[in-house]
Amino acid sequence: MNLPPLPVTLVGSYPQPGWLIDRKRLTERLPSRVRARDLWRVDPEHLAEAWDDATALAVMAQEKAGMDVITDGEMRRESYSNRFANALDGLDPDHPGTAVDRTGREVPVPRVVGEISRVRAVEVDTVRVLLGLTERPVRVTLPGPFTMTQQAQNDYYGSDAELAMAYAAAVREEARDLFAVGCDIVQIDEPYLQARPEAARDYAIEAIDAAMGDLSGTTALHVCFGYGRHVEDKPGRYDFLAELNDCSVDQISLEAAQPNLDLDQLDLLPDKTIVLGVLNLRDGEVEDPGAIAERIGEALGHVPVEKLVVAPDCGMKYLPRPVAYRKMEAMARAARLVRAGLGESTAGSSS
Repeated sequence: MNLPPLPVTLVGSYPQPGWLIDRKRLTERLPSRVRARDLWRVDPEHLAEAWDDATALAVMAQEKAGMDVITDGEMRRESYSNRFANALDGLDPDHPGTAVDRTGREVPVPRVVGEISRVRAVEVDTVRVLLGLTERPVRVTLPGPFTMTQQAQNDYYGSDAELAMAYAAAVREEARDLFAVGCDIVQIDEPYLQARPEAARDYAIEAIDAAMGDLSGTTALHVCFGYGRHVEDKPGRYDFLAELNDCSVDQISLEAAQPNLDLDQLDLLPDKTIVLGVLNLRDGEVEDPGAIAERIGEALGHVPVEKLVVAPDCGMKYLPRPVAYRKMEAMARAARLVRAGLGESTAGSSS
């Protein structure tokens, strides 16, 4: 990938248009673990075309705002995880199970009643659409095997660790196909590493490596404290982080702005490229580019410039579209400010 220093990217999602999805209902509920087709405002026969049109708008917004790596904005998804998780075989779609969400509430989840397997490609068409819309590198996200395990009722496998490995095999098949059609970065989302650190220590790294090890492109893992829309008070440190330095992924995407993350934690990941969250997605105010640039500069005290990527804290889907765009634009301006400063510093040191 031909990228500048401090490349700028979304973590995954961008706000879906109100003509595509019922945004009021979307924001009133927690992210769905089972299918939530009632959210779509477009008739099923026209939905695929509408998804493509919304993706084109999301790509245009990202390019105009200055993103160096482009995502599909997750326009086809009701939530970050349910589209892929519910496309797998081995579930009983008519009789969901229940599990405790990271907020402590019981929610409907996929119920595993047989062997988990991937019966079709889920996001390959997404990559093809993206490649037809942009010449910039593209990033596509999938739910990770540990998080899908935590978001399921296991009525088949002997342990959650076994279920996680089955999910890992499905993710691996999908990631391999995404790279084969031209995707540059495949990211798995693993927010439950932070929510369930003890279980993560038992089997998460093995599952992550089974899903993402030895693939042909750049791999990434996103871990966070939950969407800012739903979680207000966030700690300034991760409970499961140092362990990720030993996993097989190339990039670790971290939420840092809203929790005001102690950036000493970046020292726990010396072998990874850090995708640093610099936008607070709970706050509807657009950050000043200078303030974002200061945060990037602080991170450069812990991470070499060639191993730092700039991003929002998490997915942007719950923000109003105008706010999301202006935040994205401010983030890109901040990265340019820091790049310019690095250039001046290099010029000064060589004179």
